Amino acid sequence: MMLTITPLYAGLLVLIYVALSALVVRQRFRVEMATGEKDETQLNRSIRIHANFGEYVPLGLILMLCAELQDAPAVAVHAMGLTLLVARLAHAVGMSRTPQISVLRGGGFLLTALMLILSALAVVGHAIF
Repeated sequence: MMLTITPLYAGLLVLIYVALSALVVRQRFRVEMATGEKDETQLNRSIRIHANFGEYVPLGLILMLCAELQDAPAVAVHAMGLTLLVARLAHAVGMSRTPQISVLRGGGFLLTALMLILSALAVVGHAIF
């Protein structure tokens, strides 16, 4: 079986991750701090946005991979990937603004949690039944 859907979203999400990494590096150059966090609000925010992305995206991709390997309908796997992509973008944008855009940050988190929960239930259910 050739995987085609999960790699598409994995690639797109990694590109976003690299962009978020570049934003952290840019903030580090701005405040001339190679390591650590200091009391620099924008640097701390960039670090958390990047870390938060890195905490949730791998779990979503693992669930997508499981679903695709279980022969889930393509539309379902695309729905998982698109939801994860939109959710993580919304969260990053909402959290990066000053003041934060709470509806994007919170909505991004809720959409991420919903994707993870429903996907986990689907792959577990398929594995059991």
